[in-house]
Amino acid sequence: MKMGLFLLLAVFVGSTACSKSGGAKSSVPLPAAKISDVSQPRQRTAFAMRFYVDLSAASAQTVTVNYSTGAGTAKTPADFTAVSGTLTFQAGQTELYIDVPVKGDSLRKDDQQFYVQLTDPVNCTLGNAKATGTLGNTDGTYLPADGTGYSTPLSYPGYNLVWHDEFDGNALNTQDWNYEQGGNGWGNHELENYTNRLQNVFVSAGNLIIEARKESYDGNDYTSGRLTTYGKQQFTYGRVDIRAKLPVSKGMWPALWMLGSNISSVPWPGCGETDIMELIGTNPKQVVGSMHWKQQDGSTGTYNNAYSLPSQDFSQEFHVFSVIWKKDSLQFLVDDHAYVNGSVSNVSSGTYPFNNPFFFIFNVAVGGDWPGPPDVTTVFPQRMFVDYVRVFQ
Repeated sequence: MKMGLFLLLAVFVGSTACSKSGGAKSSVPLPAAKISDVSQPRQRTAFAMRFYVDLSAASAQTVTVNYSTGAGTAKTPADFTAVSGTLTFQAGQTELYIDVPVKGDSLRKDDQQFYVQLTDPVNCTLGNAKATGTLGNTDGTYLPADGTGYSTPLSYPGYNLVWHDEFDGNALNTQDWNYEQGGNGWGNHELENYTNRLQNVFVSAGNLIIEARKESYDGNDYTSGRLTTYGKQQFTYGRVDIRAKLPVSKGMWPALWMLGSNISSVPWPGCGETDIMELIGTNPKQVVGSMHWKQQDGSTGTYNNAYSLPSQDFSQEFHVFSVIWKKDSLQFLVDDHAYVNGSVSNVSSGTYPFNNPFFFIFNVAVGGDWPGPPDVTTVFPQRMFVDYVRVFQ
């Protein structure tokens, strides 16, 4: 009996070891299901954002997982349509997707997020079970502005309206305007790269909008826009009205100005510079109007003055920045209040250049010698809205 029991145990132990080495069934780990984030620019018309759900390995059996959407800064039904359901992976399948309907919208605003959550796995586990859908709104081409503020008429006694841009279309009129581009500091150690992208210059809801952004672009940390009418629109004398709303944060330097059209043959400052409006962000209630020219010794001559609002600042309403330009004189105005009266008598050294044709420049600089750089209080994007520019003669 003892010998028989010993032989029986020996056979049992020996067959177990054999079965192990011979590849008996071992437990196979369940695959993990994961869902990936999606970021997509918002479109004008309705579209679908597609979220891919992947298994870490193929399964020999059917795998299911439930899903449902959840609101974040993007809401339903205003931004997207809530969906829910079950994904079924057939044996061998490793990827399926969920389409979430998104409402079309071209409004330029902050990006928005919503979520897709996986739950209730069958024959799988959950890896990354929650995905974020990001609606990219920051490049939208529609941006209305509160139009309150000062306005000026379309006619004046004794003047004819000889050129104007009301910015009522959907795009910049390149028959009149040029994009200046680059990030070389522009002679003032500015920090931006001027581009011709819709991200920085666009026309919407009756306004030209120049937008400065904090972003890495072609070696610069900021982008913005700079437009000129050089070679397309130039004027000598008349009244100029420009209605605009300005960015006023630290480091911002919006300007509406003119240069002599002979700049290619008579370099600055000999060609002359007329600054209809400049604002330095640290002085949000104040603008400066200036005349610049080349003095006899080669230095830059300046005659200017500042205008300050009694309340609010220049970002809160539209204001009209004007120059009344006659032979041998320039008068600068804000909302029809004259604050600079310059003339040939102020150019005591050098040649008076302001009886020649000039062209327009509109730009928003970031940083530079005068305003200094932005700081932690500067929230981007920063925008200048221009409602119209009108020239009367």
